[in-house]
Amino acid sequence: MPDKIMVEVAFALPSKQIIIPVLVHKDCTVKEAIELSGIQLKFDEIDLNVNDVGIFGKLTTLDGALRERDRIEIYRPLIADPKEIRRQRAAEGKDMKKGG
Repeated sequence: MPDKIMVEVAFALPSKQIIIPVLVHKDCTVKEAIELSGIQLKFDEIDLNVNDVGIFGKLTTLDGALRERDRIEIYRPLIADPKEIRRQRAAEGKDMKKGG
């Protein structure tokens, strides 16, 4: 099927992760692939008006183009800003160690 490509749609919560392979037409957008995967039916947390999306860790847009074997990732909002946590630790005089 030369007019079709295989991509994956991924989403993760701390307790559950899922990657869904999807066969889509080669002109498919990121948003169309997400919708075709049905992943939004499995996770109420996914709101494409709120969640950022990326391909292999690089931010992209919902109308972004896809290539064979791309992995579309749907990102959750950060619970805490890492910079703010470092500021708080510094203000409290705590040791700042790499990675923790």
